[in-house]
Amino acid sequence: MVLGGAFFRRDACARPAGKLYAKAVEQARQPEFYASHGVPDTVDGRFELIALHVFLLLHRLKQDHPASANLAQAVFDLMFLDMDQNLRELGVGDLGVPRRIKDMVQGFYGRIAAYEAGLPEGGGDLEAALRRNLYGTVRPAPASVAAVAAYVHAQVAALSRQDYAALAAGELTFGAATAPDLAR
Repeated sequence: MVLGGAFFRRDACARPAGKLYAKAVEQARQPEFYASHGVPDTVDGRFELIALHVFLLLHRLKQDHPASANLAQAVFDLMFLDMDQNLRELGVGDLGVPRRIKDMVQGFYGRIAAYEAGLPEGGGDLEAALRRNLYGTVRPAPASVAAVAAYVHAQVAALSRQDYAALAAGELTFGAATAPDLAR
């Protein structure tokens, strides 16, 4: 029997993590990403937008590490439990789901690294990372990629100002998917 430790701390994070993940998914489903920014409205495009928004959330939670470590892990776990369920709903067989989830987790780690490298001024190329990942199945207009890169930078700044206590309670606010300075 386990008493204390990470098991119970993660359990305490379940509800706020669920609320945070739901907010990230809700933001990723904003029609403006597809209509205004040319993100493909496909299974891949939807996954990429969820991955981008979960990245933004995890990037913010990293500011409060180690206090936020269990919450961040709970959000990550929820994301891939959701992906598991979605794959099953799409008809992927029980034997194929674990392999696909493993590939998705590895891909997500790669996206985290690419987006992190692209965030700082001169620290990488966020637009190239978005082109490879978010727009990986289409040829986006340069203005669309630039608009989403500006959106990502704006979200990083806005999320950095959100209070950790509110985040730990499951409260998260993303900015508009399309703002006058982000429209193409």
